[in-house]
Amino acid sequence: MRLEARVHEKNLVKWAADKPEVVVFSADLTNSTEIGLFKETYPDRFYSFGMTEQNMMSAAGGMAREGFTPFVHTFAVFMYRRALDQIEMSIAYPNLKVRIFGFLPGITTPGGASHQAINDIGILRTVPNMTILETGDATEVESVLDVAQSVDGPVYIRQLRGQIPRLFKEPMKLGKSRVLSKGDDLVLLTSGIMTEEALKVIPVLKKKGVSIEHLHISTHKPFTDENILNAIEKAKYGVITMENHTVIGGLGSSVSELMSERGLGKRLVRIGLKDTYAHGGSKEYLMKYYEIDAMSLVKTIEDLIGQKLNITEQDLIEPQIDEIEQLVKSEDL
Repeated sequence: MRLEARVHEKNLVKWAADKPEVVVFSADLTNSTEIGLFKETYPDRFYSFGMTEQNMMSAAGGMAREGFTPFVHTFAVFMYRRALDQIEMSIAYPNLKVRIFGFLPGITTPGGASHQAINDIGILRTVPNMTILETGDATEVESVLDVAQSVDGPVYIRQLRGQIPRLFKEPMKLGKSRVLSKGDDLVLLTSGIMTEEALKVIPVLKKKGVSIEHLHISTHKPFTDENILNAIEKAKYGVITMENHTVIGGLGSSVSELMSERGLGKRLVRIGLKDTYAHGGSKEYLMKYYEIDAMSLVKTIEDLIGQKLNITEQDLIEPQIDEIEQLVKSEDL
């Protein structure tokens, strides 16, 4: 696994070169949301609104009506907390092609409660016409642009920035999960940064005899992937969801709704923030403090299967995805 820097910034400039209808909006966070290079390269397609997120959303709706495709950038909390009415009435209600990039999802920022978007999926999942995507690595940051642009309506993207791992070879696909390992003891569904965390321990768990079907989720809405249901149906001990979000309204809630609608009587355990705001700190510290890290996953699995696995932090490994993707590809042939 390798880390890559400012993936979105470089990719957006290249991707938008032959798409003059794409315009980029900033809310006084141009470099912080990796659009400074776009501003330099295409100054006539860049608009800075300052700290006026509500006005920015209304303007995005207006430009979308005129045939442009606005790519709106700011921190996620400033999107849905400050401008929800404008998102709903100016963008979602008329079902316009606006792409909303929300940076610093969950505990990826040390900024504390004022900067951590911990319930954005839960809120925006209730907005009609809204598609919700979340990136988990550099490949998804690159390919999410094509996925979003294929949607004839508004899209919200939980975006990563800075140093990002490259875990996957294949691009993101709308509405499709990635099968990262096969097994029938447990089903584990992870999204965003939680997939990298889970990959640190999955091979260790398998050596201990725990068979896990691990699915990476990048589409939160629509949430209709039949692979998820098929995996859950054969799970012996139950289902675990792991998300960088409150357990209320996000991935865990989506899975529970899907299971109840299909009558799947399995136990579900949700790993995420437990109805709480998070305080400031590094990502690693906060994941451990709020029990959403790899070792918390181990403890959850031990509780589900009723067996002590004797795994320590020293046993965790750096994620390796190449062999898994080859396995899945061969099964698809």
